Amino acid sequence: MRKVEIQGHDTFQIDANIIGRDLDLEPFEVQRLMHEGKLTSSCERGVDEDAGRYRLTFFHENRRLRLITDSTGQIIRRSLIDFGDHPLAAKVHSRGG
Repeated sequence: MRKVEIQGHDTFQIDANIIGRDLDLEPFEVQRLMHEGKLTSSCERGVDEDAGRYRLTFFHENRRLRLITDSTGQIIRRSLIDFGDHPLAAKVHSRGG
């Protein structure tokens, strides 16, 4: 499997090892935390000069992981921000936030 597999218009499959490693989680925890709403995500499709790219963002506790992929699912940029003692706003932990 590619690191990010694009399955249709807005469906993505991502190896839990990628998310877990950067968010300091075991891979088996990733899906459970997503179902519990404790690990949330958003997806944005690039426009204009970013057309053909996707920005996938994952939020867990005080961390934000961002993956930028090309149209084939190759990760071309990744970033992680740890906000330390400053918790993320509740909005990012809600579905669709």
